[in-house]
Amino acid sequence: MSDIPRRAVTRTAKLASLPLGFAGRTALGLGKRTLGKPAEAVALEVQRRTAEQLFAVLGELKGGAMKVGQLLSIFEAGLPEELAAPFRASLTRLQEAAPPMPAATTHKVLAEGLGPDWHDRFASFDDRPAAAASIGQVHRAVWADGRTVAVKVQYPGAGAALMSDFNQISRLSRLINPLFPGVEAKPVIADLRRRLEKELDYVDEARAQTAFHDAYAGDPDFLVPEVVAQSGNVLVTEWLDGTPLAKVIASGTKAERDRAGLLLFRFLLSGPSRCGMIHIDPHPGNFRLLDDGRLGVMDFGGASRVPNDLLWSLGRMMRIGTGGDPDEMVESAIEEGFLAPDADVDPDQFADLVVPHATPFTQETFQYTREWLRRETGRSLAMATDMRPGSIARQLRLPPQYLAVWRAMAGCGGVLCQLEAEGRFRDEALRWLPGFADDDPDADAPEAEEAS
Repeated sequence: MSDIPRRAVTRTAKLASLPLGFAGRTALGLGKRTLGKPAEAVALEVQRRTAEQLFAVLGELKGGAMKVGQLLSIFEAGLPEELAAPFRASLTRLQEAAPPMPAATTHKVLAEGLGPDWHDRFASFDDRPAAAASIGQVHRAVWADGRTVAVKVQYPGAGAALMSDFNQISRLSRLINPLFPGVEAKPVIADLRRRLEKELDYVDEARAQTAFHDAYAGDPDFLVPEVVAQSGNVLVTEWLDGTPLAKVIASGTKAERDRAGLLLFRFLLSGPSRCGMIHIDPHPGNFRLLDDGRLGVMDFGGASRVPNDLLWSLGRMMRIGTGGDPDEMVESAIEEGFLAPDADVDPDQFADLVVPHATPFTQETFQYTREWLRRETGRSLAMATDMRPGSIARQLRLPPQYLAVWRAMAGCGGVLCQLEAEGRFRDEALRWLPGFADDDPDADAPEAEEAS
């Protein structure tokens, strides 16, 4: 990976090929439509071919492209299988074939971060990477005090390469929009860029992980590894064993999938109350189900602060969404910025858009399934892509202050559907969202010690 800057031209060429491919497919679709082929069939074919090219190129690149791919992978459960399958295969190939840094390069980064005598701080260090990610790789080692640790080493030149990626990826919004109609890709990509800049800063990541570790110390449900050392582009934390969540999704028992899903939801929802932050990257690779039933959590580079008033507003909107009053739903959406200030929408139609997504919090128990997500996603997108004058889609917004929370909770929902998890999700909302439990904005959130 030491040659990241030298490969910039190749990376840019691959990314730049995507808009051209999309234009060609669109022209092909218009040609077929003029020959009498149904518009719906043409649209599906363009969507399928766009997905194939997008996923193939993202699958060949790391860095910012991989970050976008990881984000999209969270939502694959809501895609038709003919689109989701090639994407899953592409990401699997990417993760399995990631080339490691040469040992000499790894040692150089360690020396720059921990000092020339870095090896004296370890009892042993495995030069073979245990895992590779978009901006670095992880090595297993034994710290001088005997603790097994994970050593995250950032690729030299990763920052410059990723920012270059994002200059190109911003051009992909017109490709992503056809795959996820109703989701504005540009603000999502802009948010990803801001988050990625934070992820490049291991000082910030160490600070966030320490806050989560302290807040969840001794918790019977969660384990956040302690930060052992951090300097420069090196982050050393306690090693985390356990079954990767991706494996639980693929072959876990129903009991394992249910527990993993409920704990994932609980962790994301409880974070703002317990340490003022939310883990916004619920990618399965960041979680482990431990042998004792706890959920192990890694990678806090994207953690985002959530103010108390925003947490209360989120709970209040959830309560209104489950309450069944269409007029109140519209009023709340305008107040929070999800609808334009001068929005003029049919309350019943808007309720039809909102209520199904609030279903998990209206029932004592609920099971997330791929079928449920695909059905509701398809129904919602049909409404969200109706761009006729006066339609709801023309008046929908995604307020910037909600972007991080939206990414976390939408991603969590996608993973829950991959797990097909069943549980008492309403109880978690009642416990951790003060605005959902009552209408008092000054109501106290649960104390950390109550979480056990």
